[in-house]
Amino acid sequence: MNKTITENLADAGTQVVKTAKSVGSNIAAGAGNAVEMAKETVGIETKNVGIAGMKDHMKVYASCGKQIGVVDHLEGSAIKLTRKDSADGQHHYIPTSWVSKVDSHVHLNKNSQETEEQWSTPADSCGCC
Repeated sequence: MNKTITENLADAGTQVVKTAKSVGSNIAAGAGNAVEMAKETVGIETKNVGIAGMKDHMKVYASCGKQIGVVDHLEGSAIKLTRKDSADGQHHYIPTSWVSKVDSHVHLNKNSQETEEQWSTPADSCGCC
């Protein structure tokens, strides 16, 4: 059955509205992340919520500022990083003792090179669980 011009226009309008909402949400999320990174760059303190405030899917940054992963979840006294965000497709585990603060991200007290040299893939071999 053929649609009328009015029905086609209504469908197109609905699609435009959905796309605009999606773009707006992405812009808002990006702006929020930019604000947090700007605060960190200029040294404005953000509230340290500690290990207890860590949440799944938080970005994890080494002390040098490089993002080294994303929190999958806490496993004992280790942070399990997601494998989809890992260059080698593996889960990596880092001890919570490496965490210097938790705000909107997890910040480590080791640089990226140290972290990547010392993290482990099996949880039981890192000595932190």
